[in-house]
Amino acid sequence: MPVQQEQPHSPPSEIIDSSSSSTCDDESWVWAQIKAEARRDAESEPALASYLYSTILFHSSLSRSLSFHLGNKLCSSTLLSTLLYDLFLNAYSTDASLPCAAVADLRASRLRDPACTSFSHCLLDYKGFLAIQAQRVSHRLWIQGRKPLALALQSRITDVFAVDIHPNVKIGKGILLDHATGVVIGETTVIGNNVSILQHVTLGGTGKVGGDRHPKIGDGVLIGAGATILGNVKIGDGVKIGAGSLVLIDVPAWTTAVGNPARLVGGKEQPKKHQEVPGESMDHTSFISEWSDYII
Repeated sequence: MPVQQEQPHSPPSEIIDSSSSSTCDDESWVWAQIKAEARRDAESEPALASYLYSTILFHSSLSRSLSFHLGNKLCSSTLLSTLLYDLFLNAYSTDASLPCAAVADLRASRLRDPACTSFSHCLLDYKGFLAIQAQRVSHRLWIQGRKPLALALQSRITDVFAVDIHPNVKIGKGILLDHATGVVIGETTVIGNNVSILQHVTLGGTGKVGGDRHPKIGDGVLIGAGATILGNVKIGDGVKIGAGSLVLIDVPAWTTAVGNPARLVGGKEQPKKHQEVPGESMDHTSFISEWSDYII
């Protein structure tokens, strides 16, 4: 029997803004959208019906669906899916910030990436999104002192998603890891809200010295593919890091850093519209008019 399609609710007026100001009130709307999309896809592609039912339609909430999906993605012969499901669901049930962050990250992927066709597509298939959600749980374990389990989870995230984020990393909301392959983020990194990071980005240290040794990324930052930021440097709000750049110094807010080693380009006042924030606009080339030796 064909699966009946659920009519999606009208989106809230603020849906065009993926900022961290979105609240958990959005969760019910996003979950309704995900279920409607899954029903539509199951009807149009019967080969996926069982998969969509078990991962989305069977579950009563986004937290349960995400816990089930992550548990099955990250399990191994010795780290069972049932154990991971209980681990994730307990985290989501006792820490309201986790489902809120997941909703903000879903919105970020859906709105910033033109290749993301639906919320359910992101939930099921975007390894950057899934890696961040799993890391948030590993971070919670880390700060609770359950470091062996946090590190074991980090290892599975790296194996499965090709994304290596230390459990101690503090990550804000509204994060997009676009493509995500090869992203490496070191232990004392801090990432703000509404940040977009492309593939093969490294946020690392400068050697084997311990302590606070990794970058601090402000809100609304865009970090291009293959960029490397090393050391305990501050990347200000609204900064744009060009693809392939090597950044070893602080970058002031609303400035572009590009090149190897990176040099600073332009700089402007804080934009009045969120669409102009680099981390949300995803505009990688607006600095070129100020890049004096750029030749076509």
